[in-house]
Amino acid sequence: MKAIKKMAKAFIVAFSIYSKIPMPRFTWESDDMKYHLCFFPWVGAVIGGAEALWYYLCTQKELSTIAFALVAIAIPILITGGFHLDGFMDTCDALHSYQDREKKLEILKDPHIGAFAVICLAAYLLLMAGSLTVLFDTAVGGEVWFLEGGRSIAVLCMGCFLSRALSGISVVTMPGAKKKGMLQTFSDTAGKKTVLMILVIQLVLLAAGMLVLSPVLGGITLLSAALSYAYYWHVSKKQFGGITGDLAGYFVSLTELVILGGAAMVTIICK
Repeated sequence: MKAIKKMAKAFIVAFSIYSKIPMPRFTWESDDMKYHLCFFPWVGAVIGGAEALWYYLCTQKELSTIAFALVAIAIPILITGGFHLDGFMDTCDALHSYQDREKKLEILKDPHIGAFAVICLAAYLLLMAGSLTVLFDTAVGGEVWFLEGGRSIAVLCMGCFLSRALSGISVVTMPGAKKKGMLQTFSDTAGKKTVLMILVIQLVLLAAGMLVLSPVLGGITLLSAALSYAYYWHVSKKQFGGITGDLAGYFVSLTELVILGGAAMVTIICK
């Protein structure tokens, strides 16, 4: 009973931090935060479920492609409150500053946004819209054999869970760029071995499910996420000396774009 209560609190903490979904309020203790990262991917499951439902409504009501794409982009922003996009914008500002490591870390902490953050966000949203448009039209039209019907859309929606599972794994395995900060607090209070084991199990089960539902699209999605993770690891260590909360958010946003963009590119080639 005590273990169940502890997991329930960890679940509430995870959804309180990483989403705007109303959760019961209570005073958080360090022990309550210890396993919250285990439930971080489940915020992605909620987002993926909402995306799948929106796709179903669009196909049943024969709504336009642009309506599907724009609302699909808005769904994760509404559910998370733009939590990860904030990190994406801060990281883009830091990376495009071409300053030394310490200056880049200062830029990450700066609450103001720069020109490159706005430019990169605009490019991100346009690329997401373009990718979603291609994928929606192809899935509905059945023009490509591996992207047709609900199974394919389910695989792409699972990408929201996948990106967060990998982000959680990075928090407990990669070195932190700063000794202080929200991510360092989470990392210090995490039961790292247990959290890592649970996240890896979830990741393996998710990957297996993707491949069963659609071997080709599942493979494309997993490869895209792996390439994004390798890039994230390289940039974090080289440019910042480790990861921060902003970089972890940057990774989630980037991975979801890479997954959709990679799938869209392959479908265009195969048409």
